[in-house]
Amino acid sequence: MGTYIARRLLLMIPTLIGITFLVFMLVALSPGGVGAALMVSGGGQMEAQSRAIQQAYLEDRYGLNDPAVVQYVRWLGRISPIKFGVRDQVAPDGERFRPPKDVEPPPAWSLFDAQPPPPPPSVPPVTGTQEERQRAYRRASNDYAGSRGRLIEARLRLERTLVEFARGSGRKDLVTRDGKLVPGAFEHEKPTMTQEQWAQVGPAGEAAVAAYKQAIIDRARLAKAFESRPFEEAGVPIIPGVLSLAAPDFGRSFTRSRPVLDLIMDHLPVTITLNLIAFPIIYMIAIPSGMLAATRRGSMFDAVSGTVFIALYSVPVVLAGVLAIGYLASNQYLGWFPAAGLHDTLAERMTFLPSTGPDGVWVRGYLLDGIWHMVLPVTCLVYAGFAVLSKQTRAAMLDNFNADYVRTAKAKGVPARDIVLRHVFRNSLLPLITIFTTIFPAMLAGSVVVERIFTVPGMGSLLLDAISLRDREVILANTLMIGVVNLLALLMADILYALADPRVSYE
Repeated sequence: MGTYIARRLLLMIPTLIGITFLVFMLVALSPGGVGAALMVSGGGQMEAQSRAIQQAYLEDRYGLNDPAVVQYVRWLGRISPIKFGVRDQVAPDGERFRPPKDVEPPPAWSLFDAQPPPPPPSVPPVTGTQEERQRAYRRASNDYAGSRGRLIEARLRLERTLVEFARGSGRKDLVTRDGKLVPGAFEHEKPTMTQEQWAQVGPAGEAAVAAYKQAIIDRARLAKAFESRPFEEAGVPIIPGVLSLAAPDFGRSFTRSRPVLDLIMDHLPVTITLNLIAFPIIYMIAIPSGMLAATRRGSMFDAVSGTVFIALYSVPVVLAGVLAIGYLASNQYLGWFPAAGLHDTLAERMTFLPSTGPDGVWVRGYLLDGIWHMVLPVTCLVYAGFAVLSKQTRAAMLDNFNADYVRTAKAKGVPARDIVLRHVFRNSLLPLITIFTTIFPAMLAGSVVVERIFTVPGMGSLLLDAISLRDREVILANTLMIGVVNLLALLMADILYALADPRVSYE
């Protein structure tokens, strides 16, 4: 068994790499990927500058100017506990800082400057106390973000100018099908330009060259400020500057400006709480009713319970949630339950348990308020699960009731209770284990429909918001977590098979 478990755990690594790679490529290559809205032209000068600064941040943080495969390998390196290169630095609020990336020169450099792109300048080291070094790093980071934004804005203007020149002069070989410059296409085009054409291209090129030179100066200052170690370094060094061990970095949410792990820790307890309430209810109702229906096959209880469960299973969760809000939560009808959230807006001021206030008014308390808010979401989570589990229990037990060992037990005079519980039900556990391991990952993934209808801040809502906002880091972290839980659930199913049935062995 130990060898089998170790082999399965090792096989999880390539499986998770394949899952996350597919999701990464879908997000990175889709038209609505990270930063796609920033590429849309239009707006005033301030909007263009803000968009350029945002694009500079995205290129530095996510590497959007690199091929998608390179971006994925970089993300894989962040979540791996084995780190290569210089260690990250971590601020007290959890924000991570890395050495600044190299600045790429603008296109057609030789058209506007006879000298090659200058090397990084030599700047003095940053000294002082840690607070002074942190302030110096913040200033250098802001300066570099501004110069990078101006460089990107100048580069985009230059690329548009060169594309217009190429199309106007009939040089379609200099432009790709999607309207971008062919790399290196304008390196030798200056002699063929007329004075009028150069008047059109020259100012944009000179502005891009000036912005590039300023950007490499600011980058050198930021790199020197980073070398002064203004923040604590992450992890434990194995080979200084080459290899280290550190906790996985799931990145920082672009839309919420918070570490992804903090967002998951905020939303995960909500989802786990709902499912820890919902799943026991499903099992406590579905399994006994399935056992009773199997032992009383063809009875009134068998027919009625099967009909009711199938009818509930046929009602879509969306419709059930809307009807619950419309009739059970709306003050126009019954108004018994709240329609959204997990607590009242004044719940923080309540005592934990129900009590009576100084004025004699009864206060339901924080605990009872939470239970009251959970009634409708939990109901929508559980009602559809009765049919599958109950019918599966009934079918598995009926198959075992017809087995030879049951007839032998009856012939020996074994009590009916022992036959049902110790023989038939135990041998019917294998399909129930399979069902359990398929719904177990939902405890962490959350129910997108239910959480959206009742405005529950769980994992389902977090993932749905991340998809709509193209928050790649949150999507990938959720994908990795759900994949790990699913694979562990399948492994747990194999272990439970061996415990429930002695005939199952993995040796």
